[in-house]
Amino acid sequence: MQTNPSSIAALRIGILGCANIAKQFARDVAPSPMVRIVGVGSRNPDTAAAFAAAHGIERHHGSYDALLADAELDAIYLPLPNSLHAEWAIKALERGKHVLCEKPLALSFAEARAMFDAAKRYRVMLLESYPYYFQPQTRDMLALLNEGAIGDVRSVQASFGFTVPNPQHNIRMNPALGGGSLLDAGSYALSVIRLAMGCAPQRVRADATWAETGVDINLMATLHYADGRRAQLSCAMDAANHRRATIMGTKGTMETEYLNHTSDQALGHPYGYQPSQLRIRRGIANTVPFEEIRSSVGSGFRFAAEAFARMVAEDDRAAIERAAIVSLDNAATLEAMAHSARLEQAVDVPVRAPI
Repeated sequence: MQTNPSSIAALRIGILGCANIAKQFARDVAPSPMVRIVGVGSRNPDTAAAFAAAHGIERHHGSYDALLADAELDAIYLPLPNSLHAEWAIKALERGKHVLCEKPLALSFAEARAMFDAAKRYRVMLLESYPYYFQPQTRDMLALLNEGAIGDVRSVQASFGFTVPNPQHNIRMNPALGGGSLLDAGSYALSVIRLAMGCAPQRVRADATWAETGVDINLMATLHYADGRRAQLSCAMDAANHRRATIMGTKGTMETEYLNHTSDQALGHPYGYQPSQLRIRRGIANTVPFEEIRSSVGSGFRFAAEAFARMVAEDDRAAIERAAIVSLDNAATLEAMAHSARLEQAVDVPVRAPI
């Protein structure tokens, strides 16, 4: 039974860091009755104070540790660079804070496993946040797949790419901070593949183009499954913005843009949010027309924060465990793809032990 938003106390959340994504999160989550942003922390006290003033946040701290020590917080939103996710998520979990962590959860399967082990040990919740995952459109897509609207899923092709801005100074170009197209954009494509295929692949083969800094500027991979199915993934930081997944079943086809943030209008949204296409062909012939699926729209940041708040309010350990299994599968697969690209050969995906 789902909790009525008006019947629960708002989740008191603190933001760990003041990067652009943190600003977008604060802006979009502010109107929510289920989540209250009550603190922000930065390594620079002036930066934290300015962020708090700009977003109407009552508490600010001049260090990450000080934010984690704030007894007025129930949870932490963690949008730090990829290389810092595991360290600071574990520190927050050790302080008894629930953690909503930006994707990708970690740089390796071992890091991801350590994070979930810490959450279990301290009896708090850890959730990886792909904003599109919490969109009503994704809920509708999964409902169609689960009811067999396109039959059994046989394969998926998923892509996501963009041109990286300011490459000389962008953290996406820094290997020490977990940069590269695979972790940044490819993690999204893998996430939607995992949703549609329902399990992790058995083996992957990836090929990449490497930037001068040492990160993969683009990558393509084939994912091989134990039952003979295959999926294809592509990601890039040197191409025009594109984002699409095609899911092929035995009785039909589905296509989606799986956007993080959605609008019902193509022009005029104050933050540039766009309509996100989801369409389905219920049949095997190309004479069968596609049907457009209309879903509710809004900010994926708000949808994710409210979903997390609901899980915490309901102590929904089952939902957190299901999400953890998916996150661990994806962490193992991302690591295998990165290894495959370096070796230029196929690599097995390690079998994930039960959590």
